[in-house]
Amino acid sequence: MFFSTLPIDLNLFLLINQHWRLDILDIIMPILSSMSVLMIALGVALAWAIFKGGKKQIIYFLILFAGMGLADFSTKLIKDEVYRVRPLNAIAGTYYVEDGEWHNRPANFIQTKERGTSYPSAHCANTMSLALLCMLLWPALKKWPLFLPLAVGYSRVYLGKHYPTDVLAGWLTGVVVAGIVWLLWKELERRYMPPNPA
Repeated sequence: MFFSTLPIDLNLFLLINQHWRLDILDIIMPILSSMSVLMIALGVALAWAIFKGGKKQIIYFLILFAGMGLADFSTKLIKDEVYRVRPLNAIAGTYYVEDGEWHNRPANFIQTKERGTSYPSAHCANTMSLALLCMLLWPALKKWPLFLPLAVGYSRVYLGKHYPTDVLAGWLTGVVVAGIVWLLWKELERRYMPPNPA
């Protein structure tokens, strides 16, 4: 990895992952980080949107999935260059979930991995892109979709998968991708879907 973990990054990780723990969060955080749960929620939302708004809603959801896919691909490109080791494989005392069970790295744990996929967080990039595109496509939602990437970002640190800077980098990637996807959509809409004449 070409940069070192800053003290503030490490200290915030330790607070969230090792000190600010609650039994209820041990249940909630894995659910927030589950992409399967997110896909089911999106499937339900798509069915509801079609019921309420017609088949045009399918196009909007394709835009959402395009944004998430591009965000995921973008983070993979960065991960392959940075190869930051995840905190669960680097820091003693880290709490993490494996096979549905919580584990804790012992105090004498020593890092053995030299390469990892921690930076940036794909979950955070995907959900930030999703949230921003939702806000643009359905303005009535206002800023409520932003709760998703914020909650997911916290969960990724709580679960020992990422440092806070991984989360921030993921959010930034999601913002950039959402902007690109939105501009492309508006250009396609301008060229191929002109407004109906009055």
